[in-house]
Amino acid sequence: MSWDMPFIWRNRARKPPTPSPLQAFKGASVLEIRDNYLGDTYRAIYTVKFHEVVYVLHAFQKKSKKGVATPKNEIDLIERRLRKAKEHHDQNHAQ
Repeated sequence: MSWDMPFIWRNRARKPPTPSPLQAFKGASVLEIRDNYLGDTYRAIYTVKFHEVVYVLHAFQKKSKKGVATPKNEIDLIERRLRKAKEHHDQNHAQ
């Protein structure tokens, strides 16, 4: 059995997680998907802000057991990557 088989079967057995806007970014251009696996919480952050392109900005395991807020250092990293995604989009996909 390959390492990803439990993940594949697990996701077939239930509804996929629903994306929601990441609160720190005011609006719906930066979204987050949260999922739990074996007692740990994982998050994937992406943006649909740019025409015809989806950029995955960050994916990480949430370490803190208290509160649901995304840690500031993670928000700072996402902001930097969002700026780089805009630069990349402007250079390669601008109409």
